[in-house]
Amino acid sequence: MANTQQRTLRRKRAHRRVRARVTGTGERPRLSVYKSSKFIYAQVIDDLRGETLAQASSAESALRERFEGGGDSRAAARLIGETVAERAREKGVERVVFDRGGYIYHGRIKAVADGAREKGLEF
Repeated sequence: MANTQQRTLRRKRAHRRVRARVTGTGERPRLSVYKSSKFIYAQVIDDLRGETLAQASSAESALRERFEGGGDSRAAARLIGETVAERAREKGVERVVFDRGGYIYHGRIKAVADGAREKGLEF
């Protein structure tokens, strides 16, 4: 099996373990992060209602203009964290649980979390 396939399977197993314990509620929704090779995505989800309360992505053209170096950089990830936090706070969300999506808490994933914390989300 190729290294990329092994890495993907490891991440999916880790994500299943995390999701078994992490659930977003109405008072404390889940901040979920996904990264592709080209973009990074974050969304605030109320799992009990099955509803996405706020989302941000480096693929959005309005956000893409605000960062340099492409949508896969740490600067872009920090901006995505800040943007999703602002949008969540507009909906009245102050506290969340962080779902790192099976990724190591490092680099772009950490940048999203730092950006969200900087704009006032607690987790």
